[in-house]
Amino acid sequence: MAQTSTKPTDFNRALDDAKKNASGVAEAMTGAAQDVYGQARDSAADVMDSAGTAARRTANSFEKAIRHTIETQPYTAAAIALGIGWLLGRMHRPL
Repeated sequence: MAQTSTKPTDFNRALDDAKKNASGVAEAMTGAAQDVYGQARDSAADVMDSAGTAARRTANSFEKAIRHTIETQPYTAAAIALGIGWLLGRMHRPL
């Protein structure tokens, strides 16, 4: 009668080692992916804050320029507004 060996064979040991190594690599990759995602999220938030600040500054600057033009050259500003209104009105008419 043949006896079965309960000792792990070299192949089984190598297979167990490979499983452990693969598990360790998968955990490391998961951690790295989470870190990269967190950094990307933080960078996107920083970009959005910067873009919002730049948009507010630009709008404020544009408003100041328009206000200055209207106050210093009211007839020119009225003529420009009339021309823009006429062009917008023509856009809704067929040719």
